Amino acid sequence: MMKLSDFKYDLPDELISQYPADKRDHSRLMVLNRKDESIEERVFSDILEYIDSGDCVVVNETKVFPARIMGTKDKTDAKVEIFLLRELEQGMWEVLVRPARKVRVGNRLTIGDDLVCDVIDNTVSGGRVVKFFYEGDFFEIVEKVGKSPLPPYIKRESEPADKERYQTVYARVRGAVAAPTAGLHFTTKLMDKVTKKGAQIVPLILHLGLGSFRQVMVEDLSRHKMDSEYFEISEKSANIINDTIKKGKNVIAVGTSSVRALESVVTSEGLVKSASGWTDKFIYPPYEIKIVDKLITNFHLPNSTLLMLVCAFAGKDFMFKAYQKAIENKYKFYSYGDAMLIL
Repeated sequence: MMKLSDFKYDLPDELISQYPADKRDHSRLMVLNRKDESIEERVFSDILEYIDSGDCVVVNETKVFPARIMGTKDKTDAKVEIFLLRELEQGMWEVLVRPARKVRVGNRLTIGDDLVCDVIDNTVSGGRVVKFFYEGDFFEIVEKVGKSPLPPYIKRESEPADKERYQTVYARVRGAVAAPTAGLHFTTKLMDKVTKKGAQIVPLILHLGLGSFRQVMVEDLSRHKMDSEYFEISEKSANIINDTIKKGKNVIAVGTSSVRALESVVTSEGLVKSASGWTDKFIYPPYEIKIVDKLITNFHLPNSTLLMLVCAFAGKDFMFKAYQKAIENKYKFYSYGDAMLIL
């Protein structure tokens, strides 16, 4: 059985991309063939060569909202960063606060003229539960006062350009605090070319939470618990995916979040069913991925659940060989980095 320490690797800091490529589809693309363990180096726009008529390309339509907002603590005027994680019910949210030690149950935080919140509880993971008070549309207010929630390894403040670039061109349903980054490489033109080839773009939703970046703290992976994330797969999308499988064509997943959503609804016949709800699906070797034939993904953090998932798909030894080659050839890593296609 694999352990946490099996997924460690050393990455030079300069390979952690701090900014996106000049053009989305101009990122580098490493193509891994699982059959013969060959590795090709291409450009992302070449992805079309690996998509055939009759295939379906599954994309996560979740939309990132500016989940980082600044508040002022009552009485002391201390500044507090509030990171929105998920809405529990109308106006009530689970959040992270920084500095956490200064924020206690009973505190009131003022975000602006239109938004205040009361801290009403602590969470098991060190966060807080807050109740917001406002007039009008909550998300419209947050859009005005919030900042793009860039991952912690991007060592700069978010900039206006991040609002567009830390978002896929097909993002539609607001609810994520982290982008499904494999999709950041697609342009609208490239999506059009995919459909012109006779492949279908199939949407689903999985709202990525901070669990994407949360460290695994246990050596025994069977004891790790994923954060639950909301997902939706429509009947139409399920039907297209199932037709693709029955015809012997390829299901191509864009990103690990698409894989987790699909693997959460596998039937005993090896198909998928339409569903919505919460998933805490944790995929790591030797799990056998059942639905996806090809996977488009980025290069992931050491010891991360995302790296474990791609190792389950491609084989740990082959994946680490590819990562070593990527480091030697100075690929860019993580959210704003280069891409990988696993065949």
